[in-house]
Amino acid sequence: MTVEKGKTVSIEYTLTLDSGTQVDSNVGGAPLKFTHGDPGILPVLQDALVGLSVGESKSVTLAPEQGYGEVRQEAFHEVDAGQVPADAREVGTQLTAQDSQGNQHPIRVHEVRGDKIVLDFNHPLAGETLNFQVKVLAVE
Repeated sequence: MTVEKGKTVSIEYTLTLDSGTQVDSNVGGAPLKFTHGDPGILPVLQDALVGLSVGESKSVTLAPEQGYGEVRQEAFHEVDAGQVPADAREVGTQLTAQDSQGNQHPIRVHEVRGDKIVLDFNHPLAGETLNFQVKVLAVE
């Protein structure tokens, strides 16, 4: 059986950036299980797995526009420092915001300018080339 739309697929993967930094991996842990074609897994990554059989591996590289998009300047917002917890007013600090539907979104402190803080609402992997090493563990 091979990976195709509508099949339930279990994979192990390692995600690295072009810098060599490992961002995520489930190797040695629980497999990532998804239904091919459903949201939740990057569509270009899903398409790259079509036709693979159990036990096969593949390297998949996604350009920023195929992954989490380019860095968007309009996603940077300046706020008063008082809107950010005192212990989070440091460049690189990761915060989480919740929208009106209850969805959580990562935010990063981009810059601290005295009584103003610039927040980055881009996805943390925006602008990055994503390098996946994927192995198909099961297809149902």
